[in-house]
Amino acid sequence: QVQLVESGGGWVQPGGSLTLHCGSSGTVFSGDIFAWYRQAPGKQRELVGTISSGGGRFLSDPVAARFTISRDNAKNTADLQMDNLMPDDSGVYFCHLRRVFPDESPDEEYWGPGTQVTVSS
Repeated sequence: QVQLVESGGGWVQPGGSLTLHCGSSGTVFSGDIFAWYRQAPGKQRELVGTISSGGGRFLSDPVAARFTISRDNAKNTADLQMDNLMPDDSGVYFCHLRRVFPDESPDEEYWGPGTQVTVSS
């Protein structure tokens, strides 16, 4: 079992920056993939980005030029640096961890409770 908890959300004006932090407890394996998702009111949860322990990164098109995802393998944490924030970035941001097994076992997924990000003037 892995427990995830996000921190760093809050209110910021358009053009501002926030850094979200995802802490974990329990055992995180090197093959586990951290991800950040977000969900705006009335919208589906969407993938923001992913990062592997080897540093392989993906960021979705709306944020690729403005956000940076990072990971500390020693501490089993993941961060999301968000710059030039826009009102459309508002929502609840969730930390996610996916565990993929080499055999036919189904993936395990873990979610944090989320942290609110509000971008407005």
